[in-house]
Amino acid sequence: MKTRKLLLICLLIASALGSKVQAQDLLSNVYGRDFQLLNGKWGAIVDLYDQGRKMQVYKNRKPQDNKQFYEYSFEGGLTLNVPSDFNSQIPELKFYEGTVWYGRHFDAPQANGKRLFLYFGAVSYRSRVYLNGEEITSHEGGFTPFQVEITDLVKEKDNFLTVEVNNTRTTDAIPAMSFDWWNYGGITRDVMLVSVPQTYIKDHFIQLDKTQSNLIRAKVSMSEAKPGMSVQLSIPELGVQQVLTTDANGTAQATIKVKKLQRWSPDAPKLYDVTITSNNDRITEKIGFRNLYVKGEDIYLNDQPIFLRSVSFHEEIPQRCGRAFSEADATMLLSEAKDLGANMIRLAHYPQNEYTVRLAEKMGFLLWEEIPIWQGIDFKNDATREKAGRMIKEMVMRDKNRCSVAFWGIANETATSAPRNEFLKHMKQCCLDIDSTRLITAAFDLVRFNRESQNFEMNDSIINILDMVAINKYMGWYHDWPLTPDKAIWNVAPGKPLFISEFGGEALYGKHGDAEVKSSWSEDYQAQLYLDNLEMFKHITNLRGTSPWILFDFRSPFRFHPYQGGEWNRKGLVSDQGQRKKAWYIMRDYYNEKKAGK
Repeated sequence: MKTRKLLLICLLIASALGSKVQAQDLLSNVYGRDFQLLNGKWGAIVDLYDQGRKMQVYKNRKPQDNKQFYEYSFEGGLTLNVPSDFNSQIPELKFYEGTVWYGRHFDAPQANGKRLFLYFGAVSYRSRVYLNGEEITSHEGGFTPFQVEITDLVKEKDNFLTVEVNNTRTTDAIPAMSFDWWNYGGITRDVMLVSVPQTYIKDHFIQLDKTQSNLIRAKVSMSEAKPGMSVQLSIPELGVQQVLTTDANGTAQATIKVKKLQRWSPDAPKLYDVTITSNNDRITEKIGFRNLYVKGEDIYLNDQPIFLRSVSFHEEIPQRCGRAFSEADATMLLSEAKDLGANMIRLAHYPQNEYTVRLAEKMGFLLWEEIPIWQGIDFKNDATREKAGRMIKEMVMRDKNRCSVAFWGIANETATSAPRNEFLKHMKQCCLDIDSTRLITAAFDLVRFNRESQNFEMNDSIINILDMVAINKYMGWYHDWPLTPDKAIWNVAPGKPLFISEFGGEALYGKHGDAEVKSSWSEDYQAQLYLDNLEMFKHITNLRGTSPWILFDFRSPFRFHPYQGGEWNRKGLVSDQGQRKKAWYIMRDYYNEKKAGK
């Protein structure tokens, strides 16, 4: 009995100690605060055999006499750009999966009573962060932000920051061992040193009511759980000057009636200047307001039914063969989607950088965001479920004020099972705990052709918890046509809006061949495949949107055919060099017709 008690005490102590190095709750709207970027050239060490922690490279020690030496150095050796992935920067690291150490010096601003946070936009995939030789936080997940307070740990001059990064695929990771895109590793998004007052505005959620067009609902949380603090919400263009008062939890809420509000839409992406001010803190935002809901088989945006003219892309610049990470990168990707006639982007298959999300809002795109709950996830593992829940909460916390975000996606191509169902219900609840205003969806590849009924059908009870049902179906590519496209009848999720979230096939740009021969890998076959699918879509009565897979050719070690170059998925409407294929023009014409109401 004594042994068991001692073991329990040890476990509790270990847990308490471990909590010190866990990433903390996120600051909202870091780009609207006082910050300095820690981007640029960082010293780097490639740690193939994972010896760096044993050698304590994070201490960055220097010989103190002529008898000392250390078998590492961040100075005078390899350097890597931050933000960026390490795979695309050095040819020898192209296929590397393992540990890379990043290190750099920085000076901190004078405290003047302020608190300092280190904020990482994303590090792929696992990371440990060390400051001045001590571990201060850790994080798992390659596509969501994390932060740690360093107020009492930082020096005014010559701090040394070290980040241990590992992108090794594992069975318990999200995504798991196998996924159809490149496993980019590294510090892939901005690193920021954020300064806030002692008591600061921790979080805010400001939005239009789900259905009413004249009610703005606001919620502001302070860092201190204290009642009676005043917070002012200002939206000058709407004449809003509202004083809110915090409750015992340090949270203030209000419902504000407004007049002459212009609602955000893809055709008129109106954003308002919003300022939140407390006694000693102030943050600024640009926020749009719109209504979004489902009624029957229709999706309503601002009380009007909408057809979702979508497309997907990865967070990748194909011409550079590397991660997209800047506003310029976002502009390139989104501009191509705009030319296509899209009014929505499915950000596949993970939360993409904040530059992309914010620019999409300015340009007039609805967004579907998801975490990479893809094939191979261990749905029976409670630890994996909790990990996924934390990741999806980090996504929602970051982007809940972006009115362009229409859908939280909770899964892609998962097989039905009781553990899967419980897992996805948990994902949905994690979203709703923070934000109950968005629509919840998931993408399935389970539609089959029933030869008796001559219908396309799907049996999956999880669709009952979704606002919109999305289907990935590659007719003409992975699936042969059981009948002509004009005869294809779908009986999938009746009573709910249906969205074709993936369709298409591969083609090598400039390759021409028989439009009826799949193995031609030709633009001609891809073009005919698109025409056939668009014909089929005419006969899906509850179809409310489409999203071809995919805008650009992208890198994937899944692909071995010579026409794929040994590492490319060629399903793009645009080649890896930016050339538009025949299918791009077919989709553009289709979307122009849909926009015109045809």
